[in-house]
Amino acid sequence: MVPLGLAFGALVVRSGLDWWWAGLSAALIYGGSFEFLLIGMVGAAAPLASVAVAAFLVNARHVFYALSFPLHRVRGRLARTYSTFALTDEAYALTGTERSRTWSGPHILWTQFFMHLYWAGGATAGALLGSLVPGGVTGLDFALTALFTVLALDALRASRRDLPTPVLALLSAVAARLLLPGQMLLAAFVLFTAGLLARRLATVRRSRRV
Repeated sequence: MVPLGLAFGALVVRSGLDWWWAGLSAALIYGGSFEFLLIGMVGAAAPLASVAVAAFLVNARHVFYALSFPLHRVRGRLARTYSTFALTDEAYALTGTERSRTWSGPHILWTQFFMHLYWAGGATAGALLGSLVPGGVTGLDFALTALFTVLALDALRASRRDLPTPVLALLSAVAARLLLPGQMLLAAFVLFTAGLLARRLATVRRSRRV
């Protein structure tokens, strides 16, 4: 989260925005992929309607995360509100492992808080140090893609016994790319969820027959 925040903060300054914009965005918006996209939209003075649509399309995946995120372990209305706000790709990846099934509510909440802190702190530091990055350096916005790649590889290693799941995810992504390239992320999640539900129903029916 810190290196990713540093890259985001440096990109904010190099895009012509004030340094404080990075820390404020990281603390209040806290949507890594959307924040990278928002830099260009703010620089181009995009209409608020366009920003709202982009925010919905990029962050709609969190609806699917919520289906299996262990929010029920977090106690208290305020704690649950913050936990919902701080539900990121990285937090979901950490809480969705076999080992994390024994985590308590405070453990989950503190994990999310420190990830939020690392992201906001890294973004602020990156913005303050952004002027030190040489102008010829490119690819800072690729940091988020690299992080998602690492998360995907870790999930693949953890699910070697469940090979059909990553295969289904890959097929969903390919189908979404071919059928709805403009809405690939949302379409892939819908296809993947439908595939998981179909497999679940098939498993239940098979077990009843046995």
